[in-house]
Amino acid sequence: MRTATALVMMIAANLAACSPAGDSGDAAEAAAPAISAFGAGENASPFTIGSLQAASLKDAAFSPANDNRTLAINQTKAEVDALLTAAGLATDVLQLSVQPLIVRTPDRVLLFDAGTGPTGMLSASMATAGVEPAAVTDIFISHSHGDHVNGLAGAGGALAFPNAAIHISANEWAAMQANSQLASLVTTISPRVATFAPGADLVPGTVVAVDIQGHTPGHSGYLISSGPASLLYIGDTMHHSVISVQRPDWTIAFDGDAPLAQESRKALLASAAASGQLVYAVHFPFPGRGKFENRDGTFVWVAE
Repeated sequence: MRTATALVMMIAANLAACSPAGDSGDAAEAAAPAISAFGAGENASPFTIGSLQAASLKDAAFSPANDNRTLAINQTKAEVDALLTAAGLATDVLQLSVQPLIVRTPDRVLLFDAGTGPTGMLSASMATAGVEPAAVTDIFISHSHGDHVNGLAGAGGALAFPNAAIHISANEWAAMQANSQLASLVTTISPRVATFAPGADLVPGTVVAVDIQGHTPGHSGYLISSGPASLLYIGDTMHHSVISVQRPDWTIAFDGDAPLAQESRKALLASAAASGQLVYAVHFPFPGRGKFENRDGTFVWVAE
């Protein structure tokens, strides 16, 4: 297993290598053509990343019981209750959101994760944002859990985004192909899948894969950049904006390699807080954008 120090250095080095230089970025921003903004509504929250247009898209919400079976394995309910109460949150259930991210460049429409599928509201949120599924050119999958990949196929089993390349890490694609429960989906999406190695430069100058280990065999985050501005999409590195952030070493039921996932969480928290990196958290309260701050040795989520 990697040590926490090694993981901090790995993630920090990855992010630093992906970050463009400020002067050249400023010049590029000045010369960049205008990009049309996404529509806004209760389920679509537009924002910008430098010259890029982006939007948080509401898809679903889950409320698992606060019973130490989901996000705080081997802890006591009293410990979790105290943490939630201090943050002003209810203690009966844990509120988790699902919000894929969409980004528009001058010549592409990029979707990060595809949501829960026909039972979710991603298609309605995309309509609010003013995007047709056929307009999506690239989809970047963080990992192959259902709330991230089921939306790749529509209600009839056909491709939900017929013109999009589906980017997924080679290790995650191998795991997905080996999962019999995903056999039908694998068959549907196979012609559109483009695999990549950890840290791959997927859209030069705009999207770089970030290797964040432990959740699944090939779990990936994505650093999205425009000149000096950037946003780090963290996938399922963290699930709850209080528990996962303030107690990153508490075990999460969804993590395939829990000890490694815990070290990755701590490494990402330390790196992002130190650099002031803007973060996109797909399961935090909508719209899922903010930063981590280190307050006297405890990290906290500061939503934007």
